Amino acid sequence: MAFALGEFDGRRALVVEIADDDRGVLRPADGENLAVAARTAREQRLPLVCFVSSSGAAIDEGVAAVHGWGIAAREFVACSGLVPMVFCVTGPTVSGPALLLGLADVVVMVAEAYAFVSGPRMVEHFTGEELTNEKLGGTAIHFRTSGVAHFTVADRAEADELIGELLSYLPDHADDEPPRWPCTDPVDRATPEAGDLIPASTTGSYDVRSVMTCIVDDGHLLEPRSEWASNLVTALATIGGRPVGLVANQPQSVAGTLDIGASQKGARFVAFCDAFNLPLVTLVDTSGFYPGKDLEWRGMIRYGAQMAFAYARATVPRVCVTLRKSFGGAYIVMDSRYMGNDLMLAWPSAEIAVMGARGAVEILHRDAEDNERAALEASYQERLLNPYIAAERGSVDRVIEPAETRAELASALEMLSGKRERLPRRRHDNTPL
Repeated sequence: MAFALGEFDGRRALVVEIADDDRGVLRPADGENLAVAARTAREQRLPLVCFVSSSGAAIDEGVAAVHGWGIAAREFVACSGLVPMVFCVTGPTVSGPALLLGLADVVVMVAEAYAFVSGPRMVEHFTGEELTNEKLGGTAIHFRTSGVAHFTVADRAEADELIGELLSYLPDHADDEPPRWPCTDPVDRATPEAGDLIPASTTGSYDVRSVMTCIVDDGHLLEPRSEWASNLVTALATIGGRPVGLVANQPQSVAGTLDIGASQKGARFVAFCDAFNLPLVTLVDTSGFYPGKDLEWRGMIRYGAQMAFAYARATVPRVCVTLRKSFGGAYIVMDSRYMGNDLMLAWPSAEIAVMGARGAVEILHRDAEDNERAALEASYQERLLNPYIAAERGSVDRVIEPAETRAELASALEMLSGKRERLPRRRHDNTPL
């Protein structure tokens, strides 16, 4: 194992290589070297990029090998939130080293790689189920099912290119600002096409990424975890040359409702952006949390709280735009005014309330005849759902036309660029896990 100063598309980083020599087993000295590399990155205030391929702790070293990765884990945790940490899985990553992936800010997996804590033999021994390495922990599994992999690439060269692009959005360390990008896309460019994407029906589907590409510079998004928890889209982009993090409900997937995976995905991304000074832009179109016994039993309350916690704790500039629906508890956790955002905007198509008109009428007027329900729904919508009512109550700062969205966001981010918040003195908060 070795580490050295490297470059990715002109950005310096401390690069660690856990090589395939000796089958990539982690010996005590390797763990200590990993710890030294992490400590050096922290002291030099440089991003840490680790290429890993390891079959786990060396069995012939006994418990000392396990101590090695424990020492490394402690140093990686000390780097968390101070310098960006990117792990690239280039081959087998098993047992203790696999757990290190969970400590990284971003994980990139090469197509033929795999990672798991307990291998196929152990799984078969305990459960009787026969699995291949790929079926248990292959790249596709971690990209679509577990959420471990933020990106997948074909080979090492593509990984280097992707890491270079990722670092171009991030500062070297948490006390620095993200680098500004050259921008030829006018910040006052009108975006009427963004509004045209919204279906006439409140239940109609559309791809929110199309809205996002309308309002960011040159329509370019870098989307981590694009196939995991697809009902929430997270992406890095620039607006007026300023790197930002975007969070958006995806109506194409379970109507943009929030579930456990989406809550975890959103909370982690918001915390990541807050750690590295990336302003947050949130686009809202959700009818609430996804209902179901299974989700409630698995802890929807705890996971939903993660999303609320991450937004409430974030001190970077935060701008929220309600595109269409924003109902119930999901309205609160999607960076609503009362979660402390800096600017709350809404399109004229926005509906902001406890729930939609149909659901409200079914509860408030459950004995109404069918021929009365349409009138009651229309009345509810007119009195309570339109964004101007929310604006009158202070829940929305301004109702804007979709064509004005890019210009409004660019102006707000410029105005908020000097935002600073005094953090409370405490050892650390107690994140709901």
